[in-house]
Amino acid sequence: MRIPIYQVDAFATQVFSGNPAAVCPLVNWLDDDVLLSIAEENNLSETAFFVANGDEYQLRWFTPVAEIDLCGHATLAAAHVLFKHLSYVQSSITFATRSGNLIVHRNGDEYSIDFPASMPQVSTAPVALLKGLGTSAVEVLKAFDYIVVVDNQSVLSALQPDFSVWAALDLRGVVVTAPGDDVDFVSRCFFPKLRVDEDPVTGSAHCELAPYWQKQLGKNDLVGKQLSARTGTVQCKVIQQRVVLTGSAVDYMQGTITV
Repeated sequence: MRIPIYQVDAFATQVFSGNPAAVCPLVNWLDDDVLLSIAEENNLSETAFFVANGDEYQLRWFTPVAEIDLCGHATLAAAHVLFKHLSYVQSSITFATRSGNLIVHRNGDEYSIDFPASMPQVSTAPVALLKGLGTSAVEVLKAFDYIVVVDNQSVLSALQPDFSVWAALDLRGVVVTAPGDDVDFVSRCFFPKLRVDEDPVTGSAHCELAPYWQKQLGKNDLVGKQLSARTGTVQCKVIQQRVVLTGSAVDYMQGTITV
């Protein structure tokens, strides 16, 4: 069996930046163990698979070790493949996912994705969370990740977490954030239990971060920057219980998988 594969740098305007995702269009769903094996072989933070279903597409995301419920950058990458390579001609795409329907609009070279918002709630910090952090926290919250607020961008940039401690935490991962020097907020995202110690640019984390910073800053339109080695910028708009994330994508590689 031969399966097309695209590797796309999402939330990026040039290659070698943003977050790389693999995208595999499928005619029909393969067994889950095959999908997971492909994702493990790709060894990227996420591989997206989609299958056409009437006027929409079923979309699933896999890390090298598990299927996940929500992924922003691989959704953007999947939309980019459909628009640019597979002759999709409508102005928007509906993806049916484990997190409900996600709609992606194309605006020139940018893509806007409509996600459910997740408002972090104040939480007691697990001992392992603070031990792995290695610095003091201004505030600890939780949504589908632990959200740790630190004093400023310099503190965030200098973090060197202990991933061996964080791998045992109960939630998906740890998102550390601070006010930005030249954007509204900055962040770094760590998912050691998914074998992704630090994710380059995490769309789903901005579904937690944007509602938090909207409340702190009193504005609905925000710009977030993820301070990974590759770095990337995410434009965020909070609309009631939704978050619209906007960014660009660029091609890195196109090929064929033989299984």
